[in-house]
Amino acid sequence: MESGRRLLTEAVWKRHSTALGEFLLAATEKGLCSLGWAAPGDLARLEAWGERHGVLIVGEDTGARLDRACAQLTAFCKGELRAFDLSLDMRGTKFQLAVWHELCAIPFGTTLTYGELARRVENPGGSRAVGSANGKNPIPVVVPCHRVVAADGLGGFSGGLERKEALLALEGARLF
Repeated sequence: MESGRRLLTEAVWKRHSTALGEFLLAATEKGLCSLGWAAPGDLARLEAWGERHGVLIVGEDTGARLDRACAQLTAFCKGELRAFDLSLDMRGTKFQLAVWHELCAIPFGTTLTYGELARRVENPGGSRAVGSANGKNPIPVVVPCHRVVAADGLGGFSGGLERKEALLALEGARLF
């Protein structure tokens, strides 16, 4: 390997329609690495994300790598699945990974405030840092950042507040 070059992990992508909209998913051999709502320019954004995180997006999934993720996403969006059982390939800072790990521990149908989540990751004054980590979550829905709310309202969501409200309604979550 040449000095200064980083090894890249290859990933494939797939678009998938659900009751809550069309998604763009990507997975490496290790697991799901990206999930987002499909939108104009989303493949270019996925490729740019991959460049920043050592993931080379090599093409559309022509095999079955993303089938399980698609099936579970469909079931979740129909209200038939409460928890995902997928291999994940999360890529972020140590702090982001800690926040995302805690997100996975929030039970279906419940919410936490940004402040509560900050305390759980041992950063009691870090509500904004937790919000930033949530916003960079590359696998929303599966890693349920929508379950984190502001002390006085919804807070933000990378997929938009309408989608956050829809996800929380699907789960029957009460905000306050």
